[in-house]
Amino acid sequence: MPNAPKICQMLAVLALQPRALVPADLLIQELWGEGPPPRSARKTLQTHVYHARKMLEDEKVTSPGRDLLVTKAPGYEFRVNDDEVDVRRFERLVRQARREVEAGQLESAARQLRRALTLWRGPVLSGVPVGTVLAGRIGRLEELRISALELRIEVESWLGRLRELLPDLRCLVEEFPLHERFHGQLILALYHAGRRSEALQAYSTLYQILKRELGLEPSEDLQRLQSEILNPNGCDEPLRLVDYPYVSPAHPAACAN
Repeated sequence: MPNAPKICQMLAVLALQPRALVPADLLIQELWGEGPPPRSARKTLQTHVYHARKMLEDEKVTSPGRDLLVTKAPGYEFRVNDDEVDVRRFERLVRQARREVEAGQLESAARQLRRALTLWRGPVLSGVPVGTVLAGRIGRLEELRISALELRIEVESWLGRLRELLPDLRCLVEEFPLHERFHGQLILALYHAGRRSEALQAYSTLYQILKRELGLEPSEDLQRLQSEILNPNGCDEPLRLVDYPYVSPAHPAACAN
């Protein structure tokens, strides 16, 4: 991996769009910001491309006769396969999982989602300078990861593994303290596991976070859930996970005693 920050930054933009033409102007915007670039920007970019090619050769990332970084007017193209880019592999696995959910193949969908999420080994592009272009790309990827995490929790709950999800849910509410969906899933999982006092404590934690950070209260669904956990005997019907938009309707559960 090259250790020149600007070259890493340039390669990151190109790698996130493999086999696609990336205009030189977009790379210049990433490297020099949205203001007027220096007059030498285009020539400096060409120099970065030259050194990137040399680095790729020196690191043996490319093989003889294979040009990874190709000049193609009005910009450049990074000719790598999807399997060589973790982001592309992640997106492909999540798409496959969604198709399998729609087809009712839940075990396979759960496996694909677990494989996809193991590709995340830390913050996106940690150690790489980030300009306006990469910031947008990173924001998109982080949203995709959250979506995949949500789907994995739902699929695993469909499969009746709600209790097994508790360690992961505790990590998720620590990582995403303002994400009510993860908090709701944790509360329901604790309640379903018969850990009523811990479920109420999890609700109290969410309440304090939202009040402190945003001046808000939990959603009406979560407030209703708390009320029914406090008074399970007041349920006209057994409290089920289907009643709340945090866990799939395919996995009902009775009120805890």
